[in-house]
Amino acid sequence: MNTDKTYRFILSGGGTGGHIYPAIAIADELKSRYPKAEFLFVGASDRMEMDKVPQAGYKIEGLWISGIQRKLTLRNLAFPLKLTVSLLHSRKIIKTFKPDVVIGTGGFASGPLLQVATSKGVSSLIQEQNSYPGVTNKILGKKVDTICVAYDGLEKFFPKDKIKLTGNPIRKDLLAVKGRHIEGKDDFNLIHSKHTLLVLGGSLGARRINQLIEANLELFENLKVQVIWQCGKLYYDDYKTYNSLDYVQVHAFLNNMDMAYAAADVIISRAGAISVSELCIVGKPVIFIPSPNVAEDHQTKNAKAIADKDAALLIKEKDLETEFEKQFSELISNEEKRKELSKNIEALALVDATNDIVDEVEKLLKR
Repeated sequence: MNTDKTYRFILSGGGTGGHIYPAIAIADELKSRYPKAEFLFVGASDRMEMDKVPQAGYKIEGLWISGIQRKLTLRNLAFPLKLTVSLLHSRKIIKTFKPDVVIGTGGFASGPLLQVATSKGVSSLIQEQNSYPGVTNKILGKKVDTICVAYDGLEKFFPKDKIKLTGNPIRKDLLAVKGRHIEGKDDFNLIHSKHTLLVLGGSLGARRINQLIEANLELFENLKVQVIWQCGKLYYDDYKTYNSLDYVQVHAFLNNMDMAYAAADVIISRAGAISVSELCIVGKPVIFIPSPNVAEDHQTKNAKAIADKDAALLIKEKDLETEFEKQFSELISNEEKRKELSKNIEALALVDATNDIVDEVEKLLKR
C-alpha cells in the first residue's frame, strides 16, 4: 500500500463517547499509516463530538440530526425534516470531499452520511461496538461493504459475509497505562498511601451511580478511600459542592482519562461496550453497574460476560441498596481479590482491535 498517496477518509459517529472515541482511534491509526491522508469527521451539530473531535486535532462538520424518541414528542415531529436536511448536507459533503472510504461508528449522524456514501458507490465500513446493534447500524448493515464487530453471534442482525470480528478500537494512550500508578496519582494530586476509587457513569453521567456515590461518601471516608468522580456534564452542578471534601474530586468530564485509569485502584463503571473494552485493557478491579435503560438490556449482558469469568463484580441497580456497601468494603480490604480480578479482566483484552479494523479499511482501498 502506498503510504505517500493522499487518501481521503470521512469518519462519522457520535452522541456519546462510546461512538466518538472509537472513530478517533481509527483515524489516529490511519494517520500513522498514511501521514499525508486527509480526514473529515461528521457528527450531530449539537452533540459532544463538536468539542471532542477538534480537541483530538481533526476537522468536523455537524449535521442537524437527532434520534427518534421512544415516546411521542414534538422532537419526533421534526425528525423527517431533520433527516431530509441532513441527507442533502451529507450529499454536499461527499461531493465536495470525495472520500476514498467512509467509516461509521454508530450514532445519529452516521445514518444519513453512510446512506449517501453507499448510494454513491463509495467504499464503506461500519464498526458495531455492542452485542445488540443500534437502529442506525442495523439499517446500514445491508448497504455497507464491511462490518467490524466486537461480539460473536451478530449474524442474526447483519449479512454473515460482511462481518469481521475485530473487537472495539481503543485509544492508544490507554495501552500505556500499566506501570503509571504513581504518575496517575500525582497527576490528580492524590495521596499515595490511600486507595483511589474512579467513578465513571459515561460521558453524559448516570443519575443512579451519582446518587450511590453521594450516599456512600461517609463509607469512602471511613475506608480511607479517595474518589475521582466523573459525574457527567448533566449532573455537575448538582454534585460540584462535594469538591469541598479533601478526599473527593468531582469532574463533569475527564479529558485525561489515561491518567485517571492509571491512578485508580478500583473502578465503578457502567457497562457500555467501549467502557468494557477499555477496562479490559486497563486491567483494574471493576464493579460494573449496568444501565437497565438500554436496548435489549445489552449493558447487563456485556457486564455478565466479564463477571462470569471472575474478571469483574456485577451489581444490578435494583440490588445496590443491599449489595454495594458489603461488596465494595470486601473488595477494598482484600488485596488478593483485587489482584485476581485485575489478572482475569486483562486476559480478556483485544489489544489489536484498532489495527485489525484499519486492516479492513486498507482492503477497501485496494478495491
